[in-house]
Amino acid sequence: MVRYASPAGRWVLLATVLGSGLTFLDVTVVNIALPHIGEEFGAGAAALQWTVNGYTLSLASLILLGGSLGDRFGRRRVFVVGVAWFAVASLLCGLAPNAEALIVARVLQGIGGALLTPGSLAILEASFAEDDRAKAIGAWSGLTGVAGAVGPFLGGWLVESATWRLIFLINVPLAALVIAVAVRHVPESADPDAVPAARTGPFATVRGFDIAGLLTGAAGLAGLTYGFTAWAADGPGSPAVLGALAVGVAGLAAFIVVERRSRHPMLPLELFRIRAFTAANLVTFAVYAALGGVMFLVVLNLQVVTGFSPLAAGTALLPVTVLMLLLSARAGALGQRIGPRIPMTAGPVVCAGALLLFARIGADARYLTEVLPAAALLGLGLSLTVAPLTATALGSVPERHAGIASGVNNAVARAAGLLAVATLPLAAGIGAGSLTDPGDLAPVYHGAMLISAGLLLAGAVAAAVWVPSRVTRPEESPVRVHCAVTGPPLQPRREQSPG
Repeated sequence: MVRYASPAGRWVLLATVLGSGLTFLDVTVVNIALPHIGEEFGAGAAALQWTVNGYTLSLASLILLGGSLGDRFGRRRVFVVGVAWFAVASLLCGLAPNAEALIVARVLQGIGGALLTPGSLAILEASFAEDDRAKAIGAWSGLTGVAGAVGPFLGGWLVESATWRLIFLINVPLAALVIAVAVRHVPESADPDAVPAARTGPFATVRGFDIAGLLTGAAGLAGLTYGFTAWAADGPGSPAVLGALAVGVAGLAAFIVVERRSRHPMLPLELFRIRAFTAANLVTFAVYAALGGVMFLVVLNLQVVTGFSPLAAGTALLPVTVLMLLLSARAGALGQRIGPRIPMTAGPVVCAGALLLFARIGADARYLTEVLPAAALLGLGLSLTVAPLTATALGSVPERHAGIASGVNNAVARAAGLLAVATLPLAAGIGAGSLTDPGDLAPVYHGAMLISAGLLLAGAVAAAVWVPSRVTRPEESPVRVHCAVTGPPLQPRREQSPG
């Protein structure tokens, strides 16, 4: 175990922050570049949504597998593989000749993100001493905001002065730096109880991996995403829309059945018997669905409706990441001291107020009087929310499930953002309109902000009702068991030597 203030602890933080920062940077700058991508490729609303959702779909579908792979084969090893994969896919994005190729490359990019994202948090949970973990997670939340702070400025400048393609190509040298730091300085960790074992039957795993769960979960998310995205253009009665939504519902239902019957589930449903874990993920879904709508639509609205340049639009949300950088570690320590319920309730309420301010931004909006107050309030609310929420999700389960808990929490967040991008324009009345036409986008943006504010208030209610005032980690089982808590014991756990 490393200490937060030690040189070893700083190296671990650097590697995990840089790795996670790649994915945060990518999401931010892609949203800035959407109008230019649409113009160069002649892409409509659905293509722009899929430029965002192609990445998020593969990320959300595979992130549980990424956490499981890390627990089983080594969190650092899988993290490094994910960073390398992400770099290669970024290169393909930067060289894409058309919108279809870009969407395919974004799907590949999401696979790399699914491998590296849960590993970053699981590495923190496994590497730091217990009394330093909340502080380390808070610092990770804030320092990852550096990517969010640098990303809009850098991305806006690249798009405005050069080409949107550079926002992807820049990931390649950054990934090389992450790999060098991780290989040299991050200790390896794994779940000693994760022993692969084959099983036959309709819910089989391959060498202990939940392939059926992976396929049904991915089919469920893909079906819902495609159905809701196509709904606006094709109408609710379209056979393609109805078929996709049916596949989505059936896939998610089959996923739950598979996870209940599998000996090595990708998502151990037993974890949801832990009240704090379930509550944290409910709040995560509400908060990140709203945040997904904000990140997709605010920067787009500022360029298309308000008339900001890519650089100005990209840096408009800079106060959010600056405040998270300054306050998240303190919020993590506060949550550890007073318990997570109060900050996880107050934070979404503050964020909801920010979205009401964002809803006022129209064609004549000015940065200082309308955009800045909304961005500052959102930064305060997220600073109060994210670190206690993440610490609760990871700290409420047995330590040996750190990777899968991180994967679940990230999957919930990504799925929420995925469905938000697919459904918010539809729910706000996009119809057959264009996301790059000011007249079409303005009313859709206003309605989407109000819907997102409602989601945040629902998250605050969930936190107030179900998040416990104190979170304690369940005691480890005295026997060696399968990943599924109800699995039969394999062999007695070996006593650890004092050293």
